[in-house]
Formats: sequence, C-alpha cells, structure tokens
Amino acid sequence: MKLVIAGAGSIGCYCGGLLADAGHDVTLLGRARVLDPIRQNGLTATDYSGLRKTIPADRLILSENPACLSDADLVLVTVKTGATAEMARLIAAHAPAAASVISWQNGMENARTLRAALPGRDVRAGMVPFNVVPAGPATWHRATSGDIVIRAGPGALARRLSSPDLPVTETDGIEAVQWGKLVINLNNALNALSGLTLREQLLNRDWRRLMADQMAEALAVLAASGRPVASTTPLPAWMTPHILRLPTPLFSRIAARMLTIDPAARTSMAYDLDAGRPTEIDSLQGEIIRLGRETGTPTPICDRVAALITRGETGPLTPDQIRAGLIGAGG
Repeated sequence: MKLVIAGAGSIGCYCGGLLADAGHDVTLLGRARVLDPIRQNGLTATDYSGLRKTIPADRLILSENPACLSDADLVLVTVKTGATAEMARLIAAHAPAAASVISWQNGMENARTLRAALPGRDVRAGMVPFNVVPAGPATWHRATSGDIVIRAGPGALARRLSSPDLPVTETDGIEAVQWGKLVINLNNALNALSGLTLREQLLNRDWRRLMADQMAEALAVLAASGRPVASTTPLPAWMTPHILRLPTPLFSRIAARMLTIDPAARTSMAYDLDAGRPTEIDSLQGEIIRLGRETGTPTPICDRVAALITRGETGPLTPDQIRAGLIGAGG
C-alpha cells in the first residue's frame, strides 16, 4: 500500500520505518527538523528486545508538503492531539476520498475530530500501546511492549499492515480498548512528575499505590458513565489497581510482563515537559475529569495531577507531595 504517516514524530517515524521495511510505500509527512537527519542517515528503529533496523533514506519519501497526501491509499495520523484538527483539514484538502484514515494517537477525541472533518470517508480509531522515544539522530526506540489495534472495517487493513516486527490486529470494540489504554496512560503525567524511569516507578510501592488510586478513580468514572473498558495489559482492568498495591516482591512476580520495559524508558509527557512542549494532559486526565463532572463522580487525583502538569511543574515530586494537594479536594 501507499501509506502516508501524517505527523512524523516518534510514533510515526518508528512505525513508518518498520512499515517501509515490511515492503510498503511509505511517505513521512513532517517537519524539516525531523526529516533532515533521516535524509542524511536513514531511519533507524530499535526496541527493548534487541531489534535494530535501519531503513535507507531512499526507501522512504520524506515531505514537508501536505500535497504528498494526494497519492495515499491509507493515511496514518500520528500528530499530537492539538494538531489533529489542522491535519484533518489537510487530509480533506489533499487526500483521495477513497483513502482510509486511521488515528494512531492517544486519547478519545482524535478519531471524532477526524470523522467530523472527513464525512463519508473510512475513518477509524486505533490504539498504539507502546512507548517510543528518540534515541539519537534519526533513531527511535520502542521501550515497552504491546500490539497495535485498529477498528475493524473493510479492506483487511490490519492483516495488510501487520508484520513480525509490527503486529496489528483489529476489533469491533475499539472504544473499550481506547478507554483501557487511556486508563493506563494516566500514568504518563505521574511518571513525568516523578523524575523516575518507568521501571523505577513500578518498583516503588508508594508510586504504585498512587497509580492504583488514580486508576481506580478513573475506572469508577467510566463505570458511572457506562463506558466499557478492555484491558491493554495481561491483567483485567479491574484487577490492575489491586496488583499495583501489592508488596514489591509479590508485585514483581505477578506482574512480570508489566515490567517488559526498557530500563531507561520514561513517558512521552516527561519528554514534552522537559522540552517545554504542550502536553496531552487534556486528552488523558482531562477526559476523566469531564466525565466525572457529567456523572457527579469525584476525580480529586486527576484534578490535582492535571493542575500540576498544566502549570508546568517538572518535579521531581514524591507521591506524598502530590497527595498533599488533595486536602480539601475530596482526597
């Protein structure tokens, strides 16, 4: 297929490189600061299990011009949430009406934004469970595990996209999968505030208790609103807070697959905060806060964490310091 990665950042470059390696005709639509090093060095994708693939620059089409969308059979949208509406406008202006559009983005509203701007087109939500971080010039490193899931639809797109290095499956219940990913991704902000790697954070019981309490808060909101939640980890969603609260030796044994993480990995929000870039807090904690207000369900932890991130707090903070701000807010 002719694929355009609309918004070539960390996820887009990593996935785009592996899709090109699997034989697809891949165009990376992005900024010069990302594309110029690829022009010079090719694109390298690595992961926590030892994968290392370098895709020569001549195997990719690198473009800063949205007119490149005109040749797409499939557009994979990988921009941050704040740029989705503009990317939808560019797709409407340049991409063929027959081209499918799939959101490989965090949060719930991106597919809705794309569908509203692209009526009558095949627009689908997707879920990318893993974390990708920059690891040098034109190099992107996948630091955590999991397989991509997309909404089921015509064209057998999951089968056609899937490869041994980048498995893709499809489901009729994509919204439940997205809610499950969102609940897990609420930790993006906690990790950013902690100053720790994900592995260090998961091996600290105080942090796990805060993670568990925030997750339980979100699950209560989703239950009150009637939203089903499908787990994106080997554990059922309702069980995960209980497992997180266990003593560390027991947690480490039971949740061994949760610790399939590169030792240096942090969340993308940590990198965004460090670089002074806008975060996706409104698409994560913000979604739970809005649903909590609609259903009358308290969200003190999400409120506190969102406030800290919104004011640009870069930490490092302790769980006790975060909890201290819950006094008078229902915590």
